[in-house]
Amino acid sequence: MFCPFCRFPDSRVVDSRTSDDGLSIRRRRQCPDCGRRFTTTETASLTVVKRNGIVESFSREKIVTGVRKACQGRPVTDTDLAVLAQRVEETIRATGATQIDANDIGLAILAPLQELDQVAYLRFASVYQAFESLEDFEAAILLLRVEPAVVHPGTDG
Repeated sequence: MFCPFCRFPDSRVVDSRTSDDGLSIRRRRQCPDCGRRFTTTETASLTVVKRNGIVESFSREKIVTGVRKACQGRPVTDTDLAVLAQRVEETIRATGATQIDANDIGLAILAPLQELDQVAYLRFASVYQAFESLEDFEAAILLLRVEPAVVHPGTDG
């Protein structure tokens, strides 16, 4: 790691701490040449391969933006969307992959979105899975009705 002050090609780690979300490490470093201290943040890289072959960095914000369109007019808050994006990222990172297809991100979005709001789920799925007819919607609705409802502890549901 180059010192940002004198460009010395090495540094010594003085302190390391995991971020609150556990996805990055904050390191306090000191340059052995000039003695100045600086902070770095390290994260495991995760890249996305889009359908057209372009590779870009994973972004929770892109998940929020895409899902927000499906949630328009629904009782879904920005906090709900942020939590959903975090859950999706955690699911993807749990696979251990450093590169993932955009299609797999869409698949990872479907389950938490279905739990959050079924109408938003249908909207997202209809675009993501390229519904072409009313029968596609009917099949998706039938699956929603057949699947058992998620029962949370402490409820009678």
